[in-house]
Parts: sequence; C-alpha cells; structure tokens
Amino acid sequence: MAVAPPSYCFVAFPPRAKDGLVVFGKNSARPRDEVQEVVYFAAANHEPESKVECTYISINQVPRTHAIVISRPAWLWGAEMGANEHGVCIANEAINAREPAAETEALLGMDLVRLGLERGATAKEALDIIVALLEEHGQGGNYYEDANSCHSFQSAYLIVDREEAWVLETVGKYWAAEKITEGVKCICNQLSLTTKIDAEHPELRSYAQSQGWWTGEDEFNFSEVFSPADDHLTCCSGKDTLEKQEESITVQTMIDVLRDKASGVCVDSESFLTTASAVSVLPQNRSSPGIHYFTGTPDPSRSIFKPFIFVDDVKLVPKAQSPCFGDDDPAKKEPRFQEKPDRRHELYKAHEWARAVLESDEEQGQKLRKTMLELEKQGLEAMEEILTSSDPPDPAEVGDLFYDCVDTEIKFFK
Repeated sequence: MAVAPPSYCFVAFPPRAKDGLVVFGKNSARPRDEVQEVVYFAAANHEPESKVECTYISINQVPRTHAIVISRPAWLWGAEMGANEHGVCIANEAINAREPAAETEALLGMDLVRLGLERGATAKEALDIIVALLEEHGQGGNYYEDANSCHSFQSAYLIVDREEAWVLETVGKYWAAEKITEGVKCICNQLSLTTKIDAEHPELRSYAQSQGWWTGEDEFNFSEVFSPADDHLTCCSGKDTLEKQEESITVQTMIDVLRDKASGVCVDSESFLTTASAVSVLPQNRSSPGIHYFTGTPDPSRSIFKPFIFVDDVKLVPKAQSPCFGDDDPAKKEPRFQEKPDRRHELYKAHEWARAVLESDEEQGQKLRKTMLELEKQGLEAMEEILTSSDPPDPAEVGDLFYDCVDTEIKFFK
C-alpha cells in the first residue's frame, strides 16, 4: 500500500476561537517537487445535460456552480483545499484503510473537494453531495503525477461553514461522518472517527460484518473496524499543539501551528513537503465576510499567507496559476504521465529564490524572513480592520486583494 502523505487540517470554534470566528487551517503534504496553484472560478450557469471533466472521468454538470477559490496540485482538476462564496471550506486527506483504495480511474478525493465546494451552500449540503457522488461514481485512480506506479488512497474530509463542521471519512463508497460545533478538531492521514457517528452509509455496518471486521455485538467503532491492522492512532500531534493554546485561537495562531516543524504538522521529509497551506476565518456574524489566506508556495514557515475575499468582480491572478497545456497535457493523455512538464508559475519561481536564500545565507536569510513576515503582518492587520468594521468592505478594493498581494510578493523577491 502506498504511504499516505502526512497532511493536517484543523478547525476551531468559539469560544476556543476568538470573537465569534470559526478558524480553519490546512497543510497539504505532497511529493516534494509538485507545484500547487491558487485558482478562482466565478459562479456559472451550465447548459442542461452538460458534462464536467474531472481529473480522470466526466460526470453530469449541475445547472449552477458557486464561485470558489482553491489550492490544487497543478496537474489535476480537483482541489486539496478551498472555499466557496457561501463560506463553506473543505480540505481532504489521503488515508490508508483496511481495504486498499481502487486503482481504477474514478473520482479522486480531491475532485470531491472541488465538487462539494461548487455545489454545496452549507457544510451539510456539501457532505450530502460528496457522498452521493461517491455512491454514483466511486473513488479511485493515481493521486500523484507518476507514470511508474499508482498511488491510490481512501479519503477523509473536513467540511466547515460558519455554524458547524463535519468530519467525513470514506472507504470505497462506504462512509461515516461526525458533526462538530465546538472546540477544536484535527484530521490527518489516518481514520479518526470512533463511536460518535452522526451520519453514515446505510450499509456501512452490514458491510463491515460481511467482511468479518465487526461481530455486530461490540460497540461499532469506525476507525477500529476500518483501519489497517498496523495503524496506531497517534496521528494528531497537531491537535495537541492547537489545544495547548491558552489564548483564544486566531488566524495567527493557526498560521503558527501550520508552520510548526517540531510537531510534524509542517512536513519537510525526504519524500514529502508541505507544498501549500491555507487558513480561513469565518465570522459567525453573517454581515462580515469570510477571509481565506493561501500561500501558493511550499513550506509555510518560508511562505507568506495572502488574503482573498469573495466579491462579484474578483481580479484573476495568472501569476499564481500554472501554465495550461490543454489536451496535450501528459496528465490528460493515456497512458498518463509519460512526461512531466514544468508547471511552475511565476510566484513559485520567484519564491524558489527566496527559499534558497533562507536555506543558505544566514544573515541575508534572517533579514529576508523578517521582511516576509512584515509583509504578511500588514495583510493580517488590514483584514483585522475589515473583520471589526461595522461597514462591509469596498468590493472595488477587495476584488484586487489577492492579486495585489501576489504582485507585491513577486516584486519583493526580485
């Protein structure tokens, strides 16, 4: 079985989170050289009977899709994490379970993240959409851009809105989900649901019994029944980091947790790297906008979190988007991945220079890091003003927000 990359995602609800805010965070651990892009898609109407081409398969399109902003490995259709205009945030984790994931091409867990965001106006609605699509199309196919072997995984999701979160864990088409409305929750690359299950596949328990994994007599514990035999549930070092916070949890707290290499939340190993990170803050007061921060670059401890706010006229950011190869893309041709094109975008290339300086030159590196954090702090302070203001932000100003931040970062690295 392929080793699932050790990604982490978190949510904190008031009163643990500050001032009536729901705070969401995700580190995406992926193969070290993979590029992630940050892409905005406007809300759209679609023709009846039209199809949507996901990473490996096409499925029926819906009449209308919501506006979304996502961070995704540049070769695929779906998303590792993202948010929609209604304040729904979703992140996905690749997990190993007792039952190996299908190598047959179907929907990827990452496709289901994007489909949930495009179609769900609340966390619960997104959950229902994901499990319905799972039932209809199944999950499977290669999670990596790798021609030599197929790395396929089962999936877990953290689905969050201003009111509640759902942890959804899936094995094939079978699934269980738990609703969260308080405290902090972390999910990573292992099954975590135990006996508190608030929704489940109607045949989940009978399937477990038919496989001989559950007698039907003991209390049903999802992760005990479906985890691989050698899986020891030690996963959430990150949750401890978040729970130990004595102060209320803020955007800054979440960013600090995502940057923490000592706890293992920020992954930098031989095979895997945190290739992108995101933090969202969702005010429970609906008159305030949700704010979504993305790095668009690897290693959050050496990256700048840049804010994005949904308005009607968002300025697109080509500098954080990878080149498009259309039908010639080796990910779209079969046999797949026969070549690996250069998917680096302008922001990624500029950031490579910064990473090299931070790694090699101590004095210049410290100076650079200080300036990067200063840039980030200016953005965080400006967003704090928007959150505490009684007036809604000016759409003309915030429509260019992410664009301007990326532009400033690139100029600064040059």
